[in-house]
Amino acid sequence: MANIIELKEVFFSTQNQEIVRGVSHRFPEGKTTALVGPSGGGKSTVLKLTAGLLVPTEGVVSFRGLDMSEMNRAQNLEFRRESAMVFQDSALWANQSLYQNLELPLRIHFPYMNKADRENRMQEVLTQVGYKKNLQIRPAQLSMGEQKLIAFARALLCDPQVLFLDEWTESLDDHAAYHLVDLVKARKDRGDTVIFVSHDFRIIKNLADYMVMILGGQVSMVLTGEEISADESLVRHIEKGITAGV
Repeated sequence: MANIIELKEVFFSTQNQEIVRGVSHRFPEGKTTALVGPSGGGKSTVLKLTAGLLVPTEGVVSFRGLDMSEMNRAQNLEFRRESAMVFQDSALWANQSLYQNLELPLRIHFPYMNKADRENRMQEVLTQVGYKKNLQIRPAQLSMGEQKLIAFARALLCDPQVLFLDEWTESLDDHAAYHLVDLVKARKDRGDTVIFVSHDFRIIKNLADYMVMILGGQVSMVLTGEEISADESLVRHIEKGITAGV
């Protein structure tokens, strides 16, 4: 099985604080991996390093064998088109309308797409996620849950093959959350690679082919989905670890 992303002895520090310490892990292409652990354990930082949004203090993060830090502009742009991130806080542009937030990725990655085609694609993904309101308002006029729907729609716009998701169902009611889980499951079924952070063990058991527990900025445990499902006592231990400090 080919690996799409690999971390080799990755460290990350900020303001003299070491957040990630010597993480090495390979992410198989076409599989779904859950990064789990207590709040403050470093899992979201590992996700951002894996997505190339943070540069390691030490170590290497590679995509299809290429060191992300050595990508040229064209290679980086192609990686950004092939992948997408949904942030825990949605990370929508506050000074732009929802329409502008959604239109921007299409303008960047498909510069020759005409306006009608852009709007058709935007409407297609908005229908998928279940958002039906006005697009001319700004993010601050939405609830946190509605912002998540827009952020998820934005992530799907360029039809990425790799999805990075950080607590992407947080602030949503159960119906909306599990609708997004179903959308992720459909991406998984078609062979996309998904790497996600979640505190919801129901989602982890539903989606994950692999689970990587991050404690104190290090990988403390790696399990397959089958191993999780086969041992209820292990499930309770993992759940306790995930919710510690939450």
